[in-house]
Amino acid sequence: MPTIIMMIFTSIYGVVDGLFVSNVVGKTEFAALNFVFPFIMVLGGAGFMIGTGGTALVAQQLGQGNKQKANHTFTTMVSFTILLGVILTVIGIAVIRPVCVLLGATPEMIEGCVVYGRVTIAFTAAFMLQNVFQSFLAAAEKPKLGLFVTVAAGLTNAVLDAVFIAGFRWGLAGAALATGLGQVVGGVLPLIYFLRTNGSLLQLEKKPSLEIKPILKACGNGSSEMMSNIATSLVSMLYNFQLLKYIGEDGVSAYGVLMYVQFIFIAISIGYSIGVSPIVSYHYGAENTAEMKSLLRKSITLTLPVGVALTALAIAAAGP
Repeated sequence: MPTIIMMIFTSIYGVVDGLFVSNVVGKTEFAALNFVFPFIMVLGGAGFMIGTGGTALVAQQLGQGNKQKANHTFTTMVSFTILLGVILTVIGIAVIRPVCVLLGATPEMIEGCVVYGRVTIAFTAAFMLQNVFQSFLAAAEKPKLGLFVTVAAGLTNAVLDAVFIAGFRWGLAGAALATGLGQVVGGVLPLIYFLRTNGSLLQLEKKPSLEIKPILKACGNGSSEMMSNIATSLVSMLYNFQLLKYIGEDGVSAYGVLMYVQFIFIAISIGYSIGVSPIVSYHYGAENTAEMKSLLRKSITLTLPVGVALTALAIAAAGP
């Protein structure tokens, strides 16, 4: 439940930028935000890959009773996340303008896309760490701490949106800065927690580690998660391209609102997956096949009716 609530909160505070921009700044800026956001998510998708793949590896090692190795692998995943985050930040900031032009941003939108994109991408490492720690906090048996961190990050984003956009009138730059600082809270607080002596199953080693074998294994294991994220983002880019061509900014804005609502619904399933995957990996490491089969049956029994119920709710509540 904490991981499900955590993901719902993550999806809701993602809406806050759009809420303030659309109501305070204007329609064109809101369209620009939604236009560039899928590209930002592509960069952050690497965090989902390392988080899911790395958590599976670490939880398996915990199931095998090898806590020291689990801590070393955990340290490697966090170190790699920071390094990759810095590299993707440099690349993202450098290519954001040509990417927006390539995707068909209008002259009225292009500057807004570039400003929001560059400021948000500057916090890519923090965004990736936030995604990584969402998974690792569940593996460390600290999902409530993960929920607390997510709520703190969301409140930071919401309050700063009000200050920067409604108060200081910084427009899209203010929205991006509020988002980035919220991600810093979500990424840095767990980093500080794991660096200190703590009561969880995991502890970061004082010396950074970049061991190639576990990195490749984690990336291979988490690649499906990253590809799902990239595929969703690419589809959103194609939708925006066509909507801008045939309907204009109104189409991009409407699609943006739809995506906000959709992610709140999807967040329930993602939260369940984040919560259950370390348990599956732990029992895999412990070679407890009966428990793994039981978890599979229970998961299908839970998620299938919930999916049907959410679909019915979405159709019934579409208007309001």
